[in-house]
Amino acid sequence: MDSKISEEDLQSRKHMDLLLDKAKNKILDAENVTIFTHTDCDGVTAGSILSSLLDKLEIEHTVNFVDINEVDELTSDTDVTLISDLGAGQNLTSVSKNSTTIVLDHHPPIRPLNENNGIIEINPNYYGWDGSYTISGGGLSYLLAKRFHFYDLSWMGILSAVGDMQNNMTGKLRGLNTEILKDSIEVGNVEYINDLLLYGRNTRPLFIALSYFGDIHLPLTNNRNECIHFLESLNIPIKNDTGAVRCLCDLNMEEKSRLFSELLKMMTREVPDRYVKYVPRLISGESYEFTFEEEYTPYKDASEYSTIINACGRNRRFDLGMQVIKGHRHEIRSELDALVKQHKRYLAQSLSDIQEENNIEILDNLQYFYGEGIKPSVVGTIAGMLLSNYDWQKPMVGYTHVDGDQQGYKVSLRCSKLLGYDGIHFGNLVRKVASKCGGSGGGHSVACGAYIPEDNISDFINLLNNSIHLN
Repeated sequence: MDSKISEEDLQSRKHMDLLLDKAKNKILDAENVTIFTHTDCDGVTAGSILSSLLDKLEIEHTVNFVDINEVDELTSDTDVTLISDLGAGQNLTSVSKNSTTIVLDHHPPIRPLNENNGIIEINPNYYGWDGSYTISGGGLSYLLAKRFHFYDLSWMGILSAVGDMQNNMTGKLRGLNTEILKDSIEVGNVEYINDLLLYGRNTRPLFIALSYFGDIHLPLTNNRNECIHFLESLNIPIKNDTGAVRCLCDLNMEEKSRLFSELLKMMTREVPDRYVKYVPRLISGESYEFTFEEEYTPYKDASEYSTIINACGRNRRFDLGMQVIKGHRHEIRSELDALVKQHKRYLAQSLSDIQEENNIEILDNLQYFYGEGIKPSVVGTIAGMLLSNYDWQKPMVGYTHVDGDQQGYKVSLRCSKLLGYDGIHFGNLVRKVASKCGGSGGGHSVACGAYIPEDNISDFINLLNNSIHLN
């Protein structure tokens, strides 16, 4: 964990703290508060942090989950309005007319720092910190809670950061996220270790986790028998002495070292020479665990936990996600389990339908599919799942129809982290292309999306294809 902070960063942090203290005083003076937050894991967790903060202060409040394209129409008549994980890139004149508005967002802002029309806007981008990896919306919400000395909420900031893929490119949390991690460790809620980046550290049998590993097609990909033979060749037992199937968390360091070395050799053979130096970052990195959670559950590991919250968000059951985070899991366990199972079945069926119908179109610089009938909330997940079965050297783009006042398409792009190391920030590229097609978009370097008017989707795909310059 790198926690070094430059003198310039310290000065920027002092200015941010002044704004956080200003927001704190506004909240203390409020009798009621409205919270607006985004619908993904970061947004649901940010809303949970703010709700927990107001619970502790015994301040009446409501939590509302909104999509980005709905922000311009938000209104509020409470003393204070808190907007988390969105708002920076949207017009907020309607909501700020009758309520003190506090924005806690890490996306690029459209308002200059000193021209925010009375809005208290706390955003890392004002200070030269890239909000795509230095801190999440939930992280900013925690920094507000920290001004009240509620350090026990810091673990939620880690959940937000991991759910927002802030550790995706380097395999570890950076920037202001390291401060939140330090707080989490000090209060005893979070531990981190350097480990193999296999999803399902505590829940998936190791040979299954290996079969899903990475977005580059390997001899192991989707081949469980091959994974079993691979582990046997490394003298890594599939089961323990009691006969239980082993997960990654059951391996000792020597076994993990052997596994790392062999995966490194295997992946190095599959990528062009210019990517070889990045391969270790795909295989190992920091893993974050919540000390208060039980072993062998999906809540132990921050990555798996974030998947559950995302499943709630993508099925519009934000209330379930919030109850999980706020500690009311046992009351909703059966409902939550049913939702997660249904979500997994839906993804598997949608993936199967696309592959059976051979819906992937291949262009010079990208590959895409029209997910007819697929929920807009999961088209990005499916695009990511398809990567390892197709050409990982081209981004995978999926789009599906969205209903509303203006008919259009939700577009999602996913690509290998190796393309991100090439220096292309697909979130910025998608934003520019979408604006030329009458839409809006943005996101991370390797995971992003857009909303495109119905008549312009072909133009968007073609313009995006022609705007990508891969080596």
